[in-house]
Amino acid sequence: MAYIGKQPLVGNYTVLDALTATTTDTYALTKNSVAVFPQTPANCIVSLNGVIQAPFDSYTISGSNIVFASALTASDSIDFITVLGDVLNVGTVSDGTISTAKLANGAVTSDKLASGVGGKVLQVVSATTSSATSTTSTSFVATNLSVSITPSSTSNKILIISHGSGSATSGNESYITLYRDATNLGNATYGMINWGSSTASMAEGFGLTYLDSPSTTSAINYKYYFKVSGGGTGYFNLNSQISSITAMEIAVWL
Repeated sequence: MAYIGKQPLVGNYTVLDALTATTTDTYALTKNSVAVFPQTPANCIVSLNGVIQAPFDSYTISGSNIVFASALTASDSIDFITVLGDVLNVGTVSDGTISTAKLANGAVTSDKLASGVGGKVLQVVSATTSSATSTTSTSFVATNLSVSITPSSTSNKILIISHGSGSATSGNESYITLYRDATNLGNATYGMINWGSSTASMAEGFGLTYLDSPSTTSAINYKYYFKVSGGGTGYFNLNSQISSITAMEIAVWL
C-alpha cells in the first residue's frame, strides 16, 4: 500500500552529546566528542528541566558553546540539545534525487562538460569541393578540400569525417594525407591513404575518419594534401566529383 499522508522530511538532524549541568552558564557542544558549531540559536532545540527553551532569549550560541541566559545549578537537567542542520545548506544530496527540472538553464556548461571523458558534439563544420587538382610533385601539395574550426576547450577532440577520390597515371602511386595547419597528421612518407597500379592508370574513391587532439582554443584548419610517387601525375577529384570534409568538436567530461 502506498504511503498515505505528508512525506517524511529528511535532514541533517544531530542529537548532541549529553551535558551535565553545573554552576555555569556556558557549555561545550560536541557530537561523539567532536566540537559542533551551530550557526544560529534558531536551528537548535534545547530542553532544560523538561521545558523547550526559547532561542536568543533563553540561550545563545558562541562558536561551539551554548550560553544560557543565567548560570545553571547542579539540580538542573539539560535533557537534550538537537541541531537541525546548517542554515541554507542541504548537505550532500543523495544519489539519483535531482531531476532535470531542478537544474537551472545554463547550469551545465560546455566548460563543465569538457573536464573528462564523454562524447557530446558541441559544433559541426563542413565543406565541399568539386575542384580538380593535379600534381607531379613527390612532396605533399595542398588540395582544395579543407575546413576550419575553433575548439571551445583545449581538452576537447576534433573528429574528422571525409570522402573524396583520386587517381594516378600508369605505374605510379598517389598518396593523400591530412594536415592540421602545418602539421602532417599522417605518415611523413606515405600519408594516410594511397592508390595506384604498376600496369594501368588507377582511379579510386576514399573515406577517412580521424580523431584529433589539437589542444588549443585557437582557430585551426584541416586540409588534404597529396603527392605522386615520381615520373607520373597524381590527381585529386579528376572528374570534378564532389568531395567533402566535416569537423566535429567532441566535448570530453567525467
